[in-house]
Amino acid sequence: MDGAPDLHKGLCKVDIVTTSPQELGAERGKARNLGLLATATLFALSLWFSASAVVPQLTKAWNLTGSAQSWLTMSVQIGFVIGSLLSALLNLADRIPARWLLAGSALAGAVCNGIIALYVDSVGPALALRFLTGVAMAGVYPPGMKLMATWCLRDRGFGIGLLVGALTVGSATPHLLTVVPGLTSAASLAAWRPVLLAASGLALIAALVAASFVRQGPYLAGGATFDWRFAARALADRPLRLANFGYLGHMWELYAMWTWVPLMLLASYQRAGIDPAYARVAGFAVVAIGGLGSVVAGRLADRWGRTRTTSLSLIVSGGCAAVVGLFFSSPLVLTGVALLWGFAVVADSAQFSAAVSELSDPRYVGTALTMQTSLGFLLTLLTIRLIPPLQSWLGWEGAFVILLFGPLFGLWSMLTLRRLPAATRMAFGRR
Repeated sequence: MDGAPDLHKGLCKVDIVTTSPQELGAERGKARNLGLLATATLFALSLWFSASAVVPQLTKAWNLTGSAQSWLTMSVQIGFVIGSLLSALLNLADRIPARWLLAGSALAGAVCNGIIALYVDSVGPALALRFLTGVAMAGVYPPGMKLMATWCLRDRGFGIGLLVGALTVGSATPHLLTVVPGLTSAASLAAWRPVLLAASGLALIAALVAASFVRQGPYLAGGATFDWRFAARALADRPLRLANFGYLGHMWELYAMWTWVPLMLLASYQRAGIDPAYARVAGFAVVAIGGLGSVVAGRLADRWGRTRTTSLSLIVSGGCAAVVGLFFSSPLVLTGVALLWGFAVVADSAQFSAAVSELSDPRYVGTALTMQTSLGFLLTLLTIRLIPPLQSWLGWEGAFVILLFGPLFGLWSMLTLRRLPAATRMAFGRR
């Protein structure tokens, strides 16, 4: 009949989106396992910035130079890159059950970090142990992504966003530990060993949670091993290259911001005569709010598309990088801008990983993600190291402007990728 709705076509459309038996099975225990996995990741990743959070204390105790301050974070980054490559080459994530790899790595990281707190009195041994802590973290985050993917199919952007959110809050946690009564002196915030020990304690809990309670979901990812012959495809294939370029622009900004903005807040609050304990809480909040940003962006990316969501995030974070230094003399306004920056700076992170997993040859997703992560974390070494000399030269007012170039490059990459036909392979056709 003319003008009548095509009921059969409508029924077909309903059939396409009907939940499969496998998806119904995935819902059983999904929320519990995602919550446990996020908790384990959050607690384990408190190790990452545990030394960076007490840089002012360590500077006084060990007479650290600006270079040595940078290396307290850079050593972890290098360890993570090397650990990721070794894990991929040895195919550890497929040879060892992911929850056991995660638990063992969290335990190893806790031990390395704890040794610094208990026995180390100089920067040299601390850097070696921080490097080993980074190697251990390579056994936490990538296996965590794999476990998360086994529970998420249509909502994978949200799932990986949840994991990155847990990583973000975990990375922020040491800044909060510095003001916990009993761990530090409220007046001087001079203690540093209890902060590292507390972070190691959280990592031990993470190991216990992962080993005892976390389980693998029904969407088991295939054994995607690392293969050097296909590593170059991450840059040779144009859609993949653009997705990786977007990620590199994001990483140019992210870890330098996380490392140094809490110290800028501390300097701003101290100059204004405000109790530095408040600056520590603000530093925690600025990093931790990215956890919310990651979850929100994950939801939006699954509905709006990867390139649209990442582009918006890059615009906001780049704008904050450009102007944040202008408010150094106004601690409250500075905190507000830094909170917005913290929300946006990591919101797009999970979506670059999701995009690469969707644009890659399914047989070599492991290789593609390993290359993406390795290149990104290697790039962070440059910007983490650049900020101290820029701060000495330009002051905190101009130290972060250089980070703007990353979001600009990432934005160009995402808008270019959006125009390619291959972009429809992301997020079930949502560019």
